[in-house]
This record gives sequence, structure tokens and C-alpha cells, in this order.
Amino acid sequence: MSSEAAFVAHLLDLLEPLGGVSAKRMFGAYGIFRDGRMFGLVDEGELFLKTDAGNRGDFEARDLAAFQYEMKDGRISVMSYHRCPEEALDSPHAMRPWAESAIAAAKRSGVKKKGK
Repeated sequence: MSSEAAFVAHLLDLLEPLGGVSAKRMFGAYGIFRDGRMFGLVDEGELFLKTDAGNRGDFEARDLAAFQYEMKDGRISVMSYHRCPEEALDSPHAMRPWAESAIAAAKRSGVKKKGK
């Protein structure tokens, strides 16, 4: 098992108390889903959680960077996902409020995809 796959398995264990959370490999990364909505993104061993106007301030107040990537034409695309706080990766209790915030943002976005 790759270290990224092991990290995703760890995340699924942390998120298990929320129920119905799944991961799907996509575009060289992983999407984390609940109720058909992507609320998390794992890339290069880091978890990024969905943000919007309702919760972005909590992430920015902690100086948690937004997920970004370089497109083929060299431009940088910034997505509405921010790095998860380190301490949230330690326990389901610490993860819960951050995950619930991201799930709520995903619901507000209205985008629904099928997770595995």
C-alpha cells in the first residue's frame, strides 16, 4: 500500500464516526465524499477541506493555505479547498468540526458527484 493510500485509509478511520464517508482516486489524487458530495481532497499526502464564504474565514484565520495547482498553460488555479489543521489529523474528535464544516460547504455548493 502506498503511503498516500495509507494516509487515505487513516482519514477514513478518522471520519468513520460521521458515517457514509468514502474515498475515490481521481486525477492522481483522492476525493473524499459524503452523501455524493466531495468535501475533501488528498494530494501529495495532505488533506484539503472544502471551503466557501461560510467557513473560509476559519481556515484563513489559521493561515491554512488554499489548494492550488499549475495548469498546462502555466497559470495557477486556486480551488475552494484549504489545508486541514495538523491537530485535526490526530483524532476523530479533533477532526469532526473541521469535517462537518467542509461537508456543509460542499452541500451549499450544490455539486453532487458519486463517491466509491
